[in-house]
Amino acid sequence: MTSTTARTDPGPALLAVLVPAMLATVVASDMVNLMLPSIGAEFGASEAELAWVVTGFLLVFAVGVPFYGRVSDRVGLRNLFAFALLPFAAGSLVCALAPALPVLVLGRIVMGVGAAAIPVLSIIAVTRLLPAARRGSGIGTVSATTGVGTAAGPALGGGIGQLMGWPALFWLMVAVALVLLPAAWRVLPGDPPAGAGRFDVLGGIFLGTGAGLALHGTTQAQVAGFSAPSSWGSLAVAAVALALFTWRTVRVSQPFVPPALFVNRVYRSAVGVAFLAMTVNLGALVFVPLLVVDVNGLAPGAGALVMIPAGAAVALLSPLIGRIADRIGTRPLVLAGLAGMGLFALVLSTFTGGASVVPAGIGMLGLGAGFILVMTPIISAAAGALPPDQVGVGLGILQGAQFLGAGAGPALLGVLVSAREHSGAAVNPLFLAPQGVAYSDAFLAMAAVTALALVVAFHASRGAAMRPIDT
Repeated sequence: MTSTTARTDPGPALLAVLVPAMLATVVASDMVNLMLPSIGAEFGASEAELAWVVTGFLLVFAVGVPFYGRVSDRVGLRNLFAFALLPFAAGSLVCALAPALPVLVLGRIVMGVGAAAIPVLSIIAVTRLLPAARRGSGIGTVSATTGVGTAAGPALGGGIGQLMGWPALFWLMVAVALVLLPAAWRVLPGDPPAGAGRFDVLGGIFLGTGAGLALHGTTQAQVAGFSAPSSWGSLAVAAVALALFTWRTVRVSQPFVPPALFVNRVYRSAVGVAFLAMTVNLGALVFVPLLVVDVNGLAPGAGALVMIPAGAAVALLSPLIGRIADRIGTRPLVLAGLAGMGLFALVLSTFTGGASVVPAGIGMLGLGAGFILVMTPIISAAAGALPPDQVGVGLGILQGAQFLGAGAGPALLGVLVSAREHSGAAVNPLFLAPQGVAYSDAFLAMAAVTALALVVAFHASRGAAMRPIDT
């Protein structure tokens, strides 16, 4: 534990900064989705060109998350958080004033440079600064904000954009960042972590490049197929970059990611479970609304209402789950959460596609509740399994795995849906609805991925019990 942690317990003031910062970051990632047609009409841009308004932000985000986690092992949280909020505000300002699409894309990239820091630094701040008995609850509160922002982002963006124009979305982000900057400066400690040392920057560049291009390649596969040069070319370069990262890791004395991280079975399994669970969760968040629009014939706005119960469940359950994890440990919660995710993925695979949207809402509610039952405890378990000087890089890699899962899930499931949309019968023999065969198969694939995550989690818990943070 660092000396900073020993001296500081900011309590509610800390969460008063982290929660709105997390909410702004999550909302910023997809608030423009519903406004892309308006932006395209204003700038005369094609769909492929407009995609970079979202992709530019996400790619920089994917590269930045592990970097900020690693740097937080050397630099004080106050300086890092302030550095993050400045480019976030500057990029938002560029977007608000953008006279052309390339300028808007540039602004989104600058926003991503800052936004990438907020999720990982928020978890690290909770881990380092809150007392051990309250860390699970703090992580749960921050996780709840992520769920609310994911559900509210498109609706908020569409509503404000329609009433005030899409630049208003970015003016809002400028205001939020400027308000948070002095608050963060007062609450967060400026001292660097004890025992901070050097690390391999080139290795970090290789890792970030590989992660970003892997995400880009899978995303392009959803649009153009894996045979498109933009897909297989990105994946090939990503493989080379990750191979170079591995080579650097075993060659240098202070690698970007210490190999000892992955010797720890609890941490290694937490990364795997986080990736797989996020793959399923984001797949459901994307394909359940598409199902009720394509199959049930709802308008996009009405289709989004199906997601509200799941978002509310995440917001209400996350702090409670954190407190329970502090008391009983993470193992039963993680295993129960994964079992619930798998069960409700099967509900979606079996009962959706009929005239009613109720099964879709129930399935999404149960899957969302199971997901937060997994993620809040597993972040606590991962942080508790790491020595203090590796918490930053460890949580950065963990959140990077989550983000890659968030990108890979919808992309790979989108390829599956496209391949199965003209199929005559679903793989699931219990699916009897007249429409939605491809969606049934996608939800069945989510159940299979959840089963794999359950095996990984069970294997980890047999050798080393997942416990709440006790240091």
